[in-house]
Amino acid sequence: MQKLVNGVLLDLTEEEIAQNVIDAEASAAEYALNGHKGLRQAAYPPIEDYLDGIVKGDTAQVNKYIADCLAVKESYPKGS
Repeated sequence: MQKLVNGVLLDLTEEEIAQNVIDAEASAAEYALNGHKGLRQAAYPPIEDYLDGIVKGDTAQVNKYIADCLAVKESYPKGS
């Protein structure tokens, strides 16, 4: 493995390689625990839909928003 320093490719030291392995394992563990968060965030409906339903007193719109959020949670469970 190598790294680029000031335009020059240098071999990584054994310590740097070991640290890269540790960092990669930590990232994989973090994703396993929290990867669902980013996926959920991208899939949730806009909060404005909920607020609009509240302001209008539209119970059906509010219930649809809640149902859509629950569907996202089911699609992307914790630890998946």
